[in-house]
Amino acid sequence: MSDSLPGIDIKREHPGATDIARAAQIVEQVLGDAKRPIELHEPSFGARERELLSETIESGWVSSGGKFVNKFEEMIAARVGVKHGIATVNGTAALHTALMLAGVIPKDEVLVPAITFIATANAVSHAGATPHFVDSSWDTLGLDPAALDRHLQDISELRGDTLVNKRTQRPIRAVIPVHVFGHPVAMDELIAVAAKYRLSVIEDAAEAIGSSYRGKSCGSFGLCSALSFNGNKIITTGGGGMVLTSDDAVAKRARHITTTAKQPHPWEFFHDEVGYNYRLPNLNAALGCAQMERLDEWIAAKRRLAENYESAFRDLKGVRFLSEPAGTKSNYWLNTIVFDASEQDGKARDALLKRLHQRQIRARPVWKPMHLLPMYRDCPRANVPIAEAIYGRCVNLPSSPFLVK
Repeated sequence: MSDSLPGIDIKREHPGATDIARAAQIVEQVLGDAKRPIELHEPSFGARERELLSETIESGWVSSGGKFVNKFEEMIAARVGVKHGIATVNGTAALHTALMLAGVIPKDEVLVPAITFIATANAVSHAGATPHFVDSSWDTLGLDPAALDRHLQDISELRGDTLVNKRTQRPIRAVIPVHVFGHPVAMDELIAVAAKYRLSVIEDAAEAIGSSYRGKSCGSFGLCSALSFNGNKIITTGGGGMVLTSDDAVAKRARHITTTAKQPHPWEFFHDEVGYNYRLPNLNAALGCAQMERLDEWIAAKRRLAENYESAFRDLKGVRFLSEPAGTKSNYWLNTIVFDASEQDGKARDALLKRLHQRQIRARPVWKPMHLLPMYRDCPRANVPIAEAIYGRCVNLPSSPFLVK
């Protein structure tokens, strides 16, 4: 096959240009003879999933009641090391719930990294608040605590216990760190910044089950956290999410508002506030219980795949593999390569993506930064040069655990 790609000029003027053809060959060598097309991250199901799904169907308890919902919540909470898990229909619902639990109300602002999946910003909007975008760190691809501190020093002031944006006069109520692609944010530093400015911390750990920061599981920091069990996550319930917390009162309220705010009663329907039909169905939870039995196996396989990618890219000039930050253990949900700064315009990224897609390898770019999307262009934000560089220079590679040799 020719090295030229229609519509994309991969000839570079600078002497340190990345060899795009060689980069594509390396990806193919790591993936070997895996059946094409190779998707970015695929679920894996077996006899255990079919067994628990059949049991659920035979029981008749297929909606939000049933034993597997409670069992799944207990399994996740125990794995992460928190007291409570409240299962929801998806990760966005979990984030929306977490924001309400943190006291976020309409006309508040919530600090969100510009590099994240759209659900993080959307959940803030669902709560009636405004996302306020901040920059990321090259070490983690997640929120940069030092950059956040500098930004807040410039644009905010404490009025009593409430942080206020001096430019918009709106309260800044919370901060959402996102463990991008399973790589933990520098949580100690972030929690210190949050305490300095009286901010609630809501962890978006949607991609980070099984990851840890300085020996503590992602999802166990802050007031509460949110997980996702979408079909492309390490374990899946089809659709699904979970709110995690060790605060008894927060957990009680989370369970109440996600179950239509219905007061317990043998037959009477009485709802004491506006609630949400956010509870995870038993069918989905049964799938999750079966998947949890293989979580450690799959993380181990994904870490071996990451080692293979890292080793294969070690000697290629102009590109590096993104390794887990120091002091952390990553689940490597999505393996990522980073082009040198000279490739920041995105041309090398796009040339590689086109070449891989021609070979039915479904690599992808990082999400477009939130402040570049039409509905979020006018939101408050810091300068976000690292977020914009991450978008121009990073590529996610196929990362399913069964791809490891």
